[in-house]
Amino acid sequence: MSLLVVGSVAFDSVETPHGVVKDALGGAATFFSYAASYFTPVRLVGVVGDDFPAAHREMLEARGIDTSGLSIEQGGKTFRWRGKYEGDMNTAETLEVHLNVLGTFNPDLSPKFAETPFVFLANGSPNMQRRVLAQAKERKLAVADTMNFWIETQRDELNALLREVDGLVLNDAEARMLTDEINLVRAGWKVLDLGPRFVVIKKGEHGAMFLSRTESFVMPAFPLAEVVDPTGAGDSFAGGFMGYLAATGKTDAAALKTAMAYGTVVASFNVEDFSLRRFQRTDRAEIDRRLETYRTMMSF
Repeated sequence: MSLLVVGSVAFDSVETPHGVVKDALGGAATFFSYAASYFTPVRLVGVVGDDFPAAHREMLEARGIDTSGLSIEQGGKTFRWRGKYEGDMNTAETLEVHLNVLGTFNPDLSPKFAETPFVFLANGSPNMQRRVLAQAKERKLAVADTMNFWIETQRDELNALLREVDGLVLNDAEARMLTDEINLVRAGWKVLDLGPRFVVIKKGEHGAMFLSRTESFVMPAFPLAEVVDPTGAGDSFAGGFMGYLAATGKTDAAALKTAMAYGTVVASFNVEDFSLRRFQRTDRAEIDRRLETYRTMMSF
């Protein structure tokens, strides 16, 4: 089944102990789309300026990503982010943010996109996410991402969104901020009380936790000897997770657990190089081989 993602397409300038890149292709919807494209057709909705190279769009389309929902704002500039990672690289230091055309992003779904059964609302304003959700009339599963900025500034709007989605993806710090709970299990339960039927709490190098009313489990991160750039890891995880679910058309407990494993493995490729470079050197067969290694690691 097709998968819809709505979110940012950006230019990232990143510094890590392994090097520096400037104006590399990034953004939540970009990482998500590329990761999900290994599993299922993806429909991308976003906005860029007329400084966005045609080669970037062509590269995404070569992965089977439908970019007809990626609008170009004439005279505008694409969203830009500049950040730095140090030490264990679990947290980025944001040095610059230029919203540019993303600041007024207010998408309208085409009739074809509005019929997409699997929907992912990448990090963005809860009001924008709700507006998209209202247009997705045929959705079978809708999952949202969020961040500390929206928790701090649009709590009421975020709470309204959580009553309308099936799942929420957020990191451990955001879960604690949203629920005022230090313990992540209790934080997850409180998120469920806000409306979604499941929550995925990302824990960086410590993997991810899944919680619902009937299931709870933790997936460790895939062990890597070297992490080059963590930018987009969470979005890549979500892309693998949602891509697998859309490909199978299933949302039962077994499918959700396998989807978590695929998300973990796909994210492990993303962090091995800057931007989409490592993704561009892999394929579904290599992803499946790493999944089997991951499965063997967790068998006892």
